[in-house]
Amino acid sequence: MNISAWAIRNPLGPILAFFILMVLGWQSFNALPITRFPNIDVPVIAVAVTQAGTAPAEMETQVTKIVEDAVAGITGVKNVTSTVVDGQSTTAVEFRIEVPTDKALQDVKDAVDRVRSQLPAAVETPKITKIDVEGNAIMTFAVSAPDMTIEEVSWFVDDVVVRGLQGRPGVGKIDRYGGADREILVALDPVKLNSFGISAAAVNAQLRATNTNLGSGRSEIGTGEQAIRTLGDARTVQGLAETTIALPSGRHVRLTDLGDVQDSYKELRSFSRLNGEQVVTFAVFRAKGASEVSVAETVNQTLDQIRADYPKVGIKIVDETVFYTYGNYESALHTLIEGALLAVLVVMAFLRNWRATLITAVALPLSAVPTFWVMDMLGFSLNLVSFLAVTLATGILVDDAIVEIENIARHIRMGKSPYRASIEAADEIGLAVMATTATIIAVFMPVSFMGGIPGQYFRQFGLTV
Repeated sequence: MNISAWAIRNPLGPILAFFILMVLGWQSFNALPITRFPNIDVPVIAVAVTQAGTAPAEMETQVTKIVEDAVAGITGVKNVTSTVVDGQSTTAVEFRIEVPTDKALQDVKDAVDRVRSQLPAAVETPKITKIDVEGNAIMTFAVSAPDMTIEEVSWFVDDVVVRGLQGRPGVGKIDRYGGADREILVALDPVKLNSFGISAAAVNAQLRATNTNLGSGRSEIGTGEQAIRTLGDARTVQGLAETTIALPSGRHVRLTDLGDVQDSYKELRSFSRLNGEQVVTFAVFRAKGASEVSVAETVNQTLDQIRADYPKVGIKIVDETVFYTYGNYESALHTLIEGALLAVLVVMAFLRNWRATLITAVALPLSAVPTFWVMDMLGFSLNLVSFLAVTLATGILVDDAIVEIENIARHIRMGKSPYRASIEAADEIGLAVMATTATIIAVFMPVSFMGGIPGQYFRQFGLTV
């Protein structure tokens, strides 16, 4: 006796199971994140080192070569490529696909920290970030205020807008473009330096040694490992001003005794314009696995509150991809529904039996909706690839339903009761239908285990089918 015959003889269990699966599937459908494409995770880390005014040849020998040698020995590194321009060196470290991105990021930070002392003293703190291969920002905004300078607008974006958005559900990183970057200016007084018998270079060296952020290796805690870092950054301008400086004579003075410490801004080297007006722009990126639509709603709610609190500051959206993502989602959903309806109409046109058509119409959602629960358990999202898989599977389900229904109808024409006809028809071709389904699984299952970046795209396709 096959599963179909058992379900016909004992209908209560299957009905209850499908009811539970339908509820779980519908809840998961409403909770699944909406994205344009599947989420992918590629462990590529970028190391950017800046030294203003340095020629590319000097950057290559003094910075790039040291960074490349430091990261090349990390376990799991696949490729190391660098780009050098005037005043900046960028090194991209690509790891093997099986290396977790967070571990790769921490390993690169530790490696760069170990060679930080070998870099020229004039370089800025290396910026180490994950390279997002999932796409561009989902929303871009322009900020302007008639009563504020461009420096004040830049500070407003950094201190109010960015802090207001960071930590919100689904918000990844926020990049600011244009405007001025904050800079703490230490203006040493030559007369005071001479009177205390210390040089500007010695003060600079002590400040660099005091304000440090270094990796100190790893420590075993319990059954796991924990990264250890040495932190010594000044948290405030006042804290930096009160830094103790050792004099050659053995005495100690505060930094403010040697000059002024000012909260200032760097020289403007980039700008943004909107309709000819200079503005400050910022872009919002979603976190991995988050729904683009949900993130957009969260960002808009937060910015609406900021607009209410600061009515004199204008925050205008200039670009968003969420509109296209949601449009793709609606189009794919409509295609799925239309395909199911057309399949039902085809069954009606050829079988000319309203009961058979009704069975097909009920079987489609009973099979498709629980799939969303499994997708949720696997961490998938509603995207073009997963919807394509569901649409394809819908056609396969209709094929199986037509074969089963037609065989049942044949047994009824032989004079058997519907109950007996259903059981005997299911016994007769149930194994063949299961073999057909197993064949389809065998064809699409290898797609789920493809390697590399294409494998991360098609994994959702294969498993959803």
